[in-house]
Amino acid sequence: MNDSSWGAPPRGGQWGPPDQGHHPGFAPAAPAGPAYDGHEAQQTRPMPIVPDVPAGGDTGGGQDDRDRGTAPLSGPLFRDELPQRPDQPWQPHGQPRQDRSPQPENPQEPMPSPQSGAPQPTEPPGPPRKQKKRAGRDLRAAIGVGVGLGAVIVASLFVVKAVFVGVIAVAVVVGLWELTSRLQERKSIRAPLVPLAVGGAAMVVAGYVRGAEGAWVAMALTALAVLVWRMTESPEGYLKDVTAGVFAAFYVPFLATFVALMLTADDGPWRVLTFLVLTVVSDTGAYAVGWRFGKHKLAPRISPGKTREGLLGAVAFAMAAGALCMEFAIDGGTWWQGLLLGLAVAASATLGDLGESMIKRDLGIKDMGTLLPGHGGIMDRLDSLLPTAPVVWLLFVIFVGTG
Repeated sequence: MNDSSWGAPPRGGQWGPPDQGHHPGFAPAAPAGPAYDGHEAQQTRPMPIVPDVPAGGDTGGGQDDRDRGTAPLSGPLFRDELPQRPDQPWQPHGQPRQDRSPQPENPQEPMPSPQSGAPQPTEPPGPPRKQKKRAGRDLRAAIGVGVGLGAVIVASLFVVKAVFVGVIAVAVVVGLWELTSRLQERKSIRAPLVPLAVGGAAMVVAGYVRGAEGAWVAMALTALAVLVWRMTESPEGYLKDVTAGVFAAFYVPFLATFVALMLTADDGPWRVLTFLVLTVVSDTGAYAVGWRFGKHKLAPRISPGKTREGLLGAVAFAMAAGALCMEFAIDGGTWWQGLLLGLAVAASATLGDLGESMIKRDLGIKDMGTLLPGHGGIMDRLDSLLPTAPVVWLLFVIFVGTG
């Protein structure tokens, strides 16, 4: 038997732990010679121990390696793995490696170039884009609701006058409901709605039937009814409640009564239509010109959206429409009267709009209601109509009489 037999270790060898490529339990001794000198051996790098892998086994350091208690193969001696970066999580051998490219701390910073290692040059920021002006409301809904209301008004105006008086009364009652509701919600002011609604509707009918005298009498009775109705509740806040009630009676139904007074003339429907057209045209001109060219604020503390350019647009549009309406729609009217009428309408409509803006700013609200999509509430449409009605009625009486 030679030295490599199973019975005894070979000459110079010794028993030791198993090793790959040798018999079990055998560890060869290092050969003697200058090449294996102790000094030189400290500079050599030992080969890693590679465990036996059964045929068809998992060589990727997966579950089989973990079951056997062996660590996955790693280190710079294996081509299929790169040294682990300290800022990257450990990846098991055999699993797909994650992208080890450097990631910027800020996602918006450019990635370093692989050639130069420096950030790629970025284009200098240009001038800020000019944002497109927005209307602030749903124009499609606003136009649709406006056309629908106009059709109802025109149909009732030229078919039966009494029907249009009913339309005015309904608008007055809804407007009073919106105003008193906002006063109670925002200021805890309890203006009595029942006497206001009944008295307001009666005021409009009395103005149509009995003229200006009937309107004044109905106004006085409505104010008295507000005083008496509020007495049924606690005296706390009585003064502010009745004051708000009298104000609401004057602001909404009494001013609306002048529309009914215009309607009593022979050409009453055309006078009312002229009044409505001029007010709408004034608002439209102010909006169109102010939206396109407006730069100088008209009353920034009251209504920041209104501009002086918009006011000039309202005046120009209303004067042009007034000249046409007075020349062709009103009996005995002339174009120069229409110019004055249009100027007065533009001024009163703007003041009326600013007046309600003052009320809404004091209440801390944007709209009086949400009944009309794209417009807000009824009061948001009556704001410029109500103060314009007595102005137009008076100028009609001066220019062409009561009819």
